[in-house]
Amino acid sequence: MSIVVTGATGHLGRHVVEQLLEKVPAEQITAVVRTPEKAADLADRGVRIAVADYNAPETFDGLFSAGDKVLLISGNEFDKGRVQQHKVVLEAARAAGVALLAYTSAPGSLKAALADDHRATEEAILASGVPYVLLRNGWYHENYTENLAPVLEHAAVVQAAGEGRVSSASRADYAAAAVAVLTGEGHENKTYELGGDEAWGFAEYAAELSRQTGREIVYNPVSVEAYVGILKGAGLPEPLAAVFAGVDESIEQGELEVTTGDLSRLAGRPTTPLSEAITAALKG
Repeated sequence: MSIVVTGATGHLGRHVVEQLLEKVPAEQITAVVRTPEKAADLADRGVRIAVADYNAPETFDGLFSAGDKVLLISGNEFDKGRVQQHKVVLEAARAAGVALLAYTSAPGSLKAALADDHRATEEAILASGVPYVLLRNGWYHENYTENLAPVLEHAAVVQAAGEGRVSSASRADYAAAAVAVLTGEGHENKTYELGGDEAWGFAEYAAELSRQTGREIVYNPVSVEAYVGILKGAGLPEPLAAVFAGVDESIEQGELEVTTGDLSRLAGRPTTPLSEAITAALKG
């Protein structure tokens, strides 16, 4: 039996593998990667490395074994047909008779276009008959804290989210929930709505940035159309800019506020405060 993590050298996947190494022997972990060189450090620690690509179904042939627990981390290639990519992994998992397939989805309340691929993937998982866990991950702190340069340059947080609030948490928090499911019992065929313990708005985010930098940073709410223009100006293709602006629209509607407490319960600890993520980003 192995615990198999797809996208294992990605931002979330690496956190998952690192936390798994604290709980189970390395030889019980399989890291699925496209570029083995990026996983050399994991291989050195005894993790099994499997090379496979969502866009090449044959690379998943024989990758899974009966009884494996699999974490399917959703793809980030929005233009490559993510649902079909996910079905490649799902079909290989079904054929092998895996014990559990956990999938990193999006909150059930999220109606933005970003959620469409997740809903279609969830439908395929439910139809497959494979024992599943839906990890409906909310927003990540890092979506904001890893892109502080323009905010600090212009002393402004610019979003199209109005006074909406976000229950974000750190990638490490979401990884802890995934690890709990992969190493625990009794999670089959369950859906978890995951988000941070404390929701926040962008005015508060700007205020916290001001406090930590000693500079006045303001929140400048703009229309969705204006935000699409800003993102395009920053080099994003229009379809992707529209997807991100759509998420802001959802935030304004309260669709990324998650109040279940599932994340801290699974992680076994409170989620990481936004202020801590800001501190870490400013130090970095």
